[in-house]
Amino acid sequence: MSESIPAMWMRGGTSKGGFFLADDLPSAIDARDAFLLRAFGSPDPRQIDGMGGADPLTSKVAIVARSNRPGIDVDYLFLQVFVDAAIVTDKQNCGNMLAGVGPFAIERGLVAASDGETRVAIHMVNTGKAATAVVQTPGGAVTYTGTTAIDGVLGTAAPVALSFADIAGSSCGALLPTGRPVDVIEGVETTLIDNGMPCVVLRATDVGITGYEDRDTLDGDTSLKARIEAIRLAAGPLMNLGDVSAQSVPKMMLIAAPRAGGAICVRSFIPHRCHASIGVLGAVSVATACLVADSPAAALATVGAGATRTLGVEHPSGITPCVIETDADGVVTGAGMIRTARKLFDGMLFA
Repeated sequence: MSESIPAMWMRGGTSKGGFFLADDLPSAIDARDAFLLRAFGSPDPRQIDGMGGADPLTSKVAIVARSNRPGIDVDYLFLQVFVDAAIVTDKQNCGNMLAGVGPFAIERGLVAASDGETRVAIHMVNTGKAATAVVQTPGGAVTYTGTTAIDGVLGTAAPVALSFADIAGSSCGALLPTGRPVDVIEGVETTLIDNGMPCVVLRATDVGITGYEDRDTLDGDTSLKARIEAIRLAAGPLMNLGDVSAQSVPKMMLIAAPRAGGAICVRSFIPHRCHASIGVLGAVSVATACLVADSPAAALATVGAGATRTLGVEHPSGITPCVIETDADGVVTGAGMIRTARKLFDGMLFA
């Protein structure tokens, strides 16, 4: 008889995956990962024998538990299940899946809903940082219906407001792990940055593209992917991440000047396939790079003035707006974004 575990499948932002209570999964990491690989159908490019959607953006896991940390409601561990390799990794966070954590926690009874909207304080286990999600709960129940649209998702849904504080250097130890706005790697000027997601930010033109190509074109460019992978592998140790050959970080951000009213245009590699849009924390890190003086992003970006700025990050599916807050010295102190989420399935997952 197949092993079965309760699971909820949800779309969070522009990602999709399985949401689990920690107590429902095996406590041993090897057994947990083996179950998830079977459940998602990995390793297989089609994931035909599992629930994975044959794309890194739809092969994701959120594990949620009631928290015993002061001021925190739930703990959230993100896992990336590789599509075509037998790898389950916790080496990164996911801000898109984060959009589903608050609704899931309320649905599973970990957080009591208020009438109107409910604030859920979330400890992000991968990075040890905190986030707050504001979930729409009219009548004390989660609603997924609303009028908020986000680029990369058809239709509209209820908004989920996400806010982050003190996420700089969450994986690398510092916003700029080398302490420099520019590091030359493989002959290319880069900014190595971590404001919630480790990223290598570089001009698209420096690796032979415009930065406005569509996803399929970039995914088919094997020489481009080989070149940026060489840069990524060299960046790993510089970012205090060590050998990243089997890791999903850092993300590679190929930037160009904005042309759709945003602050910067990006083609994001996550790390070996081009993202259909951009990850939440990846967008935050790129937007932050636009504020780093003397960086390639600052030279290309269009940004306004003020302590709180909304920077639109253009990507293949549209624009993701990021709210970046700075202090009087220009140091980034917080970030926020509006996402949406939707419950797709709730039941037993067999593996």
